[in-house]
Amino acid sequence: MESEDECEFDSTWEDEYENKTPRKKVSHRRSCRNMNVAKEMQDFRHSCVNFDDDDENNDERSQGRFYNLEFYHGRIKSSPDDVYIDEFHQQWWGEYEKLELVLTYIHWLFPLQEIGRNLRAHELTKKEIKLFRKDKQAKSKLVKSYKLMLDFYGIRLADESTGEVERAPNWKDRFKNLNRHTHNNLRITRILKCLGTLGLKHYQAPLVKFFLHETLVVGHLQSLKQSVLDYFMFAVLDKTERRELVRFAFKHFKPQEQFVWGPKKILSGEVHSSQS
Repeated sequence: MESEDECEFDSTWEDEYENKTPRKKVSHRRSCRNMNVAKEMQDFRHSCVNFDDDDENNDERSQGRFYNLEFYHGRIKSSPDDVYIDEFHQQWWGEYEKLELVLTYIHWLFPLQEIGRNLRAHELTKKEIKLFRKDKQAKSKLVKSYKLMLDFYGIRLADESTGEVERAPNWKDRFKNLNRHTHNNLRITRILKCLGTLGLKHYQAPLVKFFLHETLVVGHLQSLKQSVLDYFMFAVLDKTERRELVRFAFKHFKPQEQFVWGPKKILSGEVHSSQS
């Protein structure tokens, strides 16, 4: 019989049970997990696979301009902020008040395959994603954008090859800002999604692990806790890494009996998976 804390919209634990029967729908009444969010994150993960197998001619938008690539190549400015990508990196670094109050730049720095609040930004197309993933210059500048936002949040990228992050010297002040302004939770979700979409998914899990530690272990970022569990963990595309993050979260979540982001029978060791 299926556990009440399994989620029909979460593929993290597929193939974890030996001889498992097909998943049944879970009663929403018995689960405290936000099913709408789980479905949203499942849809995101599904949108990031099989780009090489997709026929680009089926994407009507692929025939137009690649605005996000043009922006990252420095050919066009963002709108409505009217800033080139290099100007963002050079002139906006450390401008914390501007980064906090201006709401339109994040859609240009971290584009997605979905409409954002800035209607003057552009959704990624499938063809554009394929090109971006192969473009070393564009990806290098995306990493610079990532570093800029990490600094804004009081974090630094300690290792570009592994994605390991750590607290920056100014972390106490920046963490206060994060706890005070929760709209940054949406920005961080966007950043994680963008990194996965555009070929930098190895940066996802280290950042989520950092936030899990800061929320569940040391408790410095309590205003992010729900977003870390609902959104950040399930933006991670690599299933093995996602499983390890959920295990880490379960280990440090209190009280454990209220943990709803994974099957407790597996997480507690009551059922041994064939892939752990």
